Amino acid sequence: MTVATLPVETTDPVNARILAVSEDKIQGFQRDPLGEVARLSGVELPVVLERIQAMLRGGTIRRVRQTLMANNLADGALVAWQLPAERLDAAFDHMFQQDPFSGHVVVRSADPATPGSNYKLWTTLKVPQGFSLEKHAEHLRKKVGAEKFRLMPAKCLFALGVGHVRRRGMEPGSKADELANVIDVKTAELTDAEWRILTALKREFAAEELVPDLWRARAQEASVSLENFCEVAEDLNRRGVIGRFSTFLEHVKQLASGERVTRFNALFHWAVPVGREREAGREVGRHHILTHAYWREGGPEFRNVNVMGVAHGTDRDVLLAHKAAIDAHLAAIGISVAYTNVFWGGRSEIKPSEISPLVYREWCAKHGIDPATMAG
Repeated sequence: MTVATLPVETTDPVNARILAVSEDKIQGFQRDPLGEVARLSGVELPVVLERIQAMLRGGTIRRVRQTLMANNLADGALVAWQLPAERLDAAFDHMFQQDPFSGHVVVRSADPATPGSNYKLWTTLKVPQGFSLEKHAEHLRKKVGAEKFRLMPAKCLFALGVGHVRRRGMEPGSKADELANVIDVKTAELTDAEWRILTALKREFAAEELVPDLWRARAQEASVSLENFCEVAEDLNRRGVIGRFSTFLEHVKQLASGERVTRFNALFHWAVPVGREREAGREVGRHHILTHAYWREGGPEFRNVNVMGVAHGTDRDVLLAHKAAIDAHLAAIGISVAYTNVFWGGRSEIKPSEISPLVYREWCAKHGIDPATMAG
C-alpha cells in the first residue's frame, strides 16, 4: 500500500488500534514514545510511523506533541467571558488568533434561565511565572470589549485524558473500579537551561519529524547531548511537569473524509458540599466518558459550582445519559448536589497555551506593554 492510499479514517481497524493508545496512554516522558505506541497497540513500529504520518498530513490528527502539566508551570484558569452578542465573534477570533496565552476557545450555551448563561465565551488562559493572570485577563477584557469575566483556577485535577476513539460506544455509567487520582496544582521553578530543553520538548512534530530516534533532533535544537536532554526530561517528569505524549485528533471539525470524531462537547457543573470537593471529584473522575474533571470554584455567577467535567460524543442524548449516570452515582454514595447544569460547546478552536516567561516578555515588547505592569 502506498503512502497516497493509506487510510486516514479513525474507523480503519489499524488506525483505531494505534489511536486507542496514542491519544492518551503514553504517560510522562518516554525515551521512545512511538515504540511504546507500537508495543501497546500490537502494531509494528514502521506501520505506526506511516499511519500517524498519514493521519497528520490528512488532517485526521491535528497535532503530535509531548504535553506538559501546564498548571504546574504557569498560573492558569478557565475563564468565562460576558460580552455583548455583537462582539462575540470578534472576541473569539482575537483570543484564538492574537493571544498566545489563551488555549481552548469555545462558545458555550445553556438554558437561558440558568445561572451563568449570559457568559457565552469560555477560554483557558495560562500566564507564565512572574506575571499576573488577573492583569492579563483585564488586558483582554479591554481589548475585546467584554463586560466582565470570571477566573476559575483549578485547585486540583481528577481526570485528564482524551481517548476519543476509545470512548466510542461506551455505556453510560462506565467507570473505573478505583477512585480517580488527585493531581494537585503546584508550581515548579525551572532554570533557563531547563526552559530551553522544555521548549524543544513541547514543540509539536511535523510528519517528517516522526522517526524512531525521536528526540535526537530536539536535543540538537536545545544545544545539549541526547543523554542530557533525556535526563533533564526525566527529572522534569519526576517533578510533575510532564504530561503525556499524544496524537491529538481533529475532533471539532469535519474531516476531509466526511468523518466527525465528535459532535458535542459538554461542560458538566456540580455544586457539592464544601469540604467534599476532593471526594466528589474522585468519584466523578472515575467515569470513563470524561476527558477532564477538576475542582474549580464557579462562584455566585454559577451558583457556586465546584466540580466540573468535560465529555465529548456524537449524540447529545447519550452524553446526557452519561451525566445522569454520574448524578445517580453521586446520590447513591451520599454526596448531595445542590445544583447542576450543562454548558454545551458550539464554535471551538484549540491550541496549546504559551507558558514561557521569555515569550511573554517578547509579547509585551511587541504590544508596547511594560512587562513590569503585568507582573504578579
